[in-house]
Amino acid sequence: MTTFRISPAVADAFPGTLVAVVTATGLRGREPWPATTTALEELEQRLAGGTWRPAGESDPRVEAWHTAYRAFGTNPRRIRPSVDALGRRLAKKGTLPRINPAVDSYNAVSVRHGLPAGAFDLDRVTGDIEIRHADGTETFTPLGEPGTTENPKRGEVVYTDATDVLTRHWNHRDAHRTRVTEDSTHVAFVLETLHADRDGHLITAAVGELRDLIGEHCVRSAVHHLGPARPEVTV
Repeated sequence: MTTFRISPAVADAFPGTLVAVVTATGLRGREPWPATTTALEELEQRLAGGTWRPAGESDPRVEAWHTAYRAFGTNPRRIRPSVDALGRRLAKKGTLPRINPAVDSYNAVSVRHGLPAGAFDLDRVTGDIEIRHADGTETFTPLGEPGTTENPKRGEVVYTDATDVLTRHWNHRDAHRTRVTEDSTHVAFVLETLHADRDGHLITAAVGELRDLIGEHCVRSAVHHLGPARPEVTV
């Protein structure tokens, strides 16, 4: 069992935070996921046809993250929130990256709804996971750079476990150790908003779509909600 918690300081600073934690057990990442392929292709076709565009930095959903990043000392135009970076990449290239079915699934849901999304391989997590302000002594090994070690800035919002940092700048970049691969079988997906009152319905819709995409490829899934009103959940 892993407990997710949001620190009192982060809850006070961002009182509208809502994080949906979707867990998948018995995930099968090496079989075809046709619904995920269709979801990606549909977004790309809609973009090409001019009937849809991903949320940009002037969209309230993304603008809120820019404001939050500035509040904890990060320049969001240099180090972008994940949903902003992914949407910009899609708008520029016309395609979303294909990583593996689980990652592709949350990427599709993220850009469709304008919500940051990520995932952790729970078999590689040590202890509990907390969203908190960094004190500057923590270490972080970026995704794809196993030989690199960084230290988050003091005051930066990060996800951590008992070993080190799992994401920097709240949701900018994931750690290499807990990355989700085709062989990950026990995964926690996260979907986030800073304005639960405004975007709660989007979280609900995104969670439903994500569970539909992963549902045929896992033994079971479940959803939990984390925020100032419920600062701790065990998954």
